[in-house]
Amino acid sequence: MHDDTSLTIGRVKRVLEERILPAIHSASVPLAVEIHELDGEPISPADGLALDYAPWCVGAPWGPAWGTTWFRLTGRVPAEWAGRTVEAVVDLGFDVNMTGFQCEGLVYRADGTPVKSINPRNQWVPVIEAADGDEPVELYLEAASNPVLLDYHPFLPTREGDILTSSAEPLYRARRMDLAVFEQEVFELSLDLDVLFELQAELPHTSPRRMRILQALDDALDALDLQRIAATAADARAKLAVVLAAPAEASAHRISAIGHAHIDSAWLWPVRETIRKVARTSSSMVALLEEQPEFQFGMSSAQQYAWLKAHRPEVFERVKAAVADGRFLPLGGMWVESDTVMPTGESLVRQFLHGQRFFEREFGFRSKGVWLPDSFGYSSALPQLMRRAGFEWFFTQKISWNQQNVFPHHTFLWEGIDGSRIFTHFPSMDTYNSQLSGMEVAKASRQFKENRVSSRSIAPVGWGDGGGGTTREMTGRARRLQNLEGSAQVVWEHPDVFFDAAKAELPRPAVWVGELYLELHRGTLTSQHGTKSRHRRAEHALIEAELWAATAAVRTGTEYPHAEFEQLWQQVLLHEFHDILPGTSIAWVHREAVAVLDDVIARARAISDAARRSLAGDGNRELVFSPTSVAGPLPLGATSAAASDDQITLDDSSDGIVLENALVRVRISKEGLVISAVDLRTGRDAVADGRAANLLQLHQDFPNMWDAWDIDRYYRNSVTELRDVTCIRSRLTKAGAEVVIDRTFSKSAITQTITLAPGSRTLQIVNDIDWNETEKLLKLAFPLDVQAAHSEAETQFGYQSRVTHTNTSWEAAKFETSMHRFVLVREADFGVALVNDSIYGYDTSREVADDSVTTTVRLSLLRAPRFPDPDADHGRHVITIGMVIGAGPAEATQAGVELNAPGTVVRGGHDVAPLVSVQGEGIVVSGVKLAEDSSGDLIVRVYESLGRRTNGELSVDFPHREVREVSLIEDALDGARLGGELRLRPFEVRTLRIVR
Repeated sequence: MHDDTSLTIGRVKRVLEERILPAIHSASVPLAVEIHELDGEPISPADGLALDYAPWCVGAPWGPAWGTTWFRLTGRVPAEWAGRTVEAVVDLGFDVNMTGFQCEGLVYRADGTPVKSINPRNQWVPVIEAADGDEPVELYLEAASNPVLLDYHPFLPTREGDILTSSAEPLYRARRMDLAVFEQEVFELSLDLDVLFELQAELPHTSPRRMRILQALDDALDALDLQRIAATAADARAKLAVVLAAPAEASAHRISAIGHAHIDSAWLWPVRETIRKVARTSSSMVALLEEQPEFQFGMSSAQQYAWLKAHRPEVFERVKAAVADGRFLPLGGMWVESDTVMPTGESLVRQFLHGQRFFEREFGFRSKGVWLPDSFGYSSALPQLMRRAGFEWFFTQKISWNQQNVFPHHTFLWEGIDGSRIFTHFPSMDTYNSQLSGMEVAKASRQFKENRVSSRSIAPVGWGDGGGGTTREMTGRARRLQNLEGSAQVVWEHPDVFFDAAKAELPRPAVWVGELYLELHRGTLTSQHGTKSRHRRAEHALIEAELWAATAAVRTGTEYPHAEFEQLWQQVLLHEFHDILPGTSIAWVHREAVAVLDDVIARARAISDAARRSLAGDGNRELVFSPTSVAGPLPLGATSAAASDDQITLDDSSDGIVLENALVRVRISKEGLVISAVDLRTGRDAVADGRAANLLQLHQDFPNMWDAWDIDRYYRNSVTELRDVTCIRSRLTKAGAEVVIDRTFSKSAITQTITLAPGSRTLQIVNDIDWNETEKLLKLAFPLDVQAAHSEAETQFGYQSRVTHTNTSWEAAKFETSMHRFVLVREADFGVALVNDSIYGYDTSREVADDSVTTTVRLSLLRAPRFPDPDADHGRHVITIGMVIGAGPAEATQAGVELNAPGTVVRGGHDVAPLVSVQGEGIVVSGVKLAEDSSGDLIVRVYESLGRRTNGELSVDFPHREVREVSLIEDALDGARLGGELRLRPFEVRTLRIVR
């Protein structure tokens, strides 16, 4: 008997690492290796197998950054290995700590059949289950020499993140390419020891169970001959059998495991490399499914399945067969694992629409839940959108990353801005890349918040981010943990099964109301403005193109470009992935994103142009096509431009510049700052007394980690106000009264053009910025004479209300928050809105002087992080801001829409009547399009924008059979409401199908 616990622990650790794990592969012989390094981009497997190969020696350098190298491996199984299991073991020069973040490869047989991937934690390839001896072996390995950007020197700037600037020097040296005998019993012993060793570490130190495990571990190693490990492994395992057979307690926590390989659709690698990562991981997972009958693997993102189908059809067919067997599980129902904070409501609708349509078309079913483990916060509009798209549950994990406040639930109902609720689960082991380690399993049970009323949680199991997936070591752990004393019980289970059981256990779950704000990664609202601005314009361009194309199809019989819209939307949806739109990918990704989104914008505008010309007919009248339902003389149609009789005045004196129309009077100082903005109707000045708005402020921005992701609170401790003016000038133009201010600072320059138009209460500020800063944050400040208890920031189909104080730690943590087209602060009868065309981050603060409250709103314009893109945001940016003086939610909504979706002037012969029109205060039309099923029916989506109940009517101006409500993704609804009557709850979204 041993009673020295530390000796046992040290003994097991050393024997396992130094003797048992190396003995899993015993005898080995080297394979003959030949090589072909590609000069350019990857090629198809068929072309790869047909390459000319040259002899190569293991240990020689290979692979420049982002290169592709094909290896041909040949050999023969030694005759003395007859009856043995033979595998190839390939080490390309891995660092075992970083699966998916360095070199990796996909192995093919000589006939082109994909076998499985090779990565740091998965270096083996099956060759023969039971050899006869002397069999020939021929394998081909497509290896990607992706550079390590994160592990060795985290967060240091690197030029390796773009093929245009990366080094051409080889990065890797292969260490091993052998045939080897696989010792199954040694492998099983390694897992027995691993599971028990990690389990004992989580048990109470003096518990009888832990003591018996430690004794069994000692007994097993006593039975193991370290010079004859394979021959004595079975004897050692026999000593562990009793402790491994002890069943779990009846009250043990139940973990529903699902094989998982979170594959970022782009991040520290470009999209083209993600396509190959998906093929590698899917090949390995299909192979593992064939070996492990109890195993189930889940993969989200219709985009990734679509890539397989288009680029690796041989892998897709294997995946499709595994899906049909119910083992490979398409999850999530979205096109990609999208950011959910910044996309418009229509974009999120299309994420669900295109995702579910693909799954149904290819696999014959849809997802029941939204699987979104890794995104940077979750909009309060999501519960309604998920429910109205037909989803029953929501899964994520990221909120466990909160810096300050621990989220109080793991299984709960999440309630959105309209009151919709969705059943939600966070895994209590706080990871979407579980290895089923003893620590993770114990943590899942120990910190599960609903332990008093529920008994189960989910564990996504597998290497992720860069792919890799589940390993045979993980499935081996799961098998031992299925029913083991002292541990939670682990079972492979479809998330649908978990959620059904969790709902049954929790008939009255706790409720969380409002956004799921991530107390981290706040900089993602601002990083890579070039990508964000193009994305915003692409969204609006597509929505407008659908409107005019649908109008032309109904009015003139013009063909509606269904296929092109599908292609364009899917490009936009891909770039909403949660490391692209948030601005946290390498330079290569954002360079390509800008190019792709520019192309989407151009093609969408071409569709609009053609449709408008068809609708306008021949003539020379100036027609204004208004693409929205809240602005313009003829919303959703076209008519002649109406002349304004409002007057505008400009007074430029030594004291400053005064701009005035019939609604507002604005005073601008000689520093180019807005020192007064009076609403002439009420006499209220929007700018706080003695303060200046339109004040640019520059902060040092160097977070503790995660440069492109994070803004840390201490950035506020120092600020430079940019008051110096190079030149200021004013003039009257056709657009109105205009003031132009030039400033230079540090390495950058900015020209602001401030315009007040006739009949407008919006002071427009166009910021043309040549930005060349490093690790700086540029804010635009508006100290407002408004005692606002809340800010109201637009989100999808409504707005999110947030308090402006910091009474609690939860409120204090929200020092940088999100908006779409506007943020509004107001009192009961007066407010000020700030609208924008391309930014998403803002902050608010409250100050009191002489018993007067000033609410300061600051908009985040630009950042300059250096990792993972060392030149992030450098260059020219044009950001338009509007200050709406005397605004409520209706005025803020209208101004935001007008700025982002302005009318277009077309010369033609006649007005264009809108297909539909809406009456009802606060009701906004967010989209008009033809139905996805090509029936010719019209789809109209409306929402209540002001946060209150309203009644209205949708009128239709073309022959039709009926109007009926459908789901968000255009499915028929049981008991659907018929007709155009609109009775909407606060922020309610409704989708109507007009049947022709």
